[in-house]
Amino acid sequence: MAWAQREGYDGYALSFDYGQRHRIELEAARRIAAALGAKEHLILRLDLRKIGGSALTDDLAVPKGRSEAEIGTGIPVTYVPARNTIFLAYALAFAEVRETEHIVIGVNELDSSGYPDCRPEYIRAFEQLANLATKAGVEGKSRFRVHTPLIRLSKADIVRRAVELGVDLSLTWSCYEPTAEGWACGVCDACLLRLKGFKEAGVADPIKYVR
Repeated sequence: MAWAQREGYDGYALSFDYGQRHRIELEAARRIAAALGAKEHLILRLDLRKIGGSALTDDLAVPKGRSEAEIGTGIPVTYVPARNTIFLAYALAFAEVRETEHIVIGVNELDSSGYPDCRPEYIRAFEQLANLATKAGVEGKSRFRVHTPLIRLSKADIVRRAVELGVDLSLTWSCYEPTAEGWACGVCDACLLRLKGFKEAGVADPIKYVR
């Protein structure tokens, strides 16, 4: 959103309560949307727990303490089946009703955990779908674009970009399995990649960790 605002766009935020194990990421989304002055912040409720198949929505163990090589190999159990496709489909409807052509998603290909729905070719395919499967696209009223300003950046570069844009990083969240007290575990894949990014960027991570 900070990137989009710098580019001259108004920010309309969309978040999902999809049955994830914890609600801290939704609380973080509310804080960020408020801090950045979102024109609107819509939180949609889905129940992907009924589908399962992921450590984020099912009773499966979240991987802990994996090496960088292990994190970069294969698709992990924290992959939520078709999640970004589901999210982008809702974002497309949200954009079409509000008569905007621009959708921004924070997917990241580098330093990621092998998620197939974070790749540039996937985003290009969805953009094509968006222009084939909507009234606005077919009637030529809109040419939908899916922006991915973080997709080619390392985690360190993302931290640097956030600092450059004046984002309050204490409002952000990454951990897959936080404690009841709201501390990040420090050992899941998301925490390890985040900590690596902050370290390489030379910036102190302002959130609390167990480890």
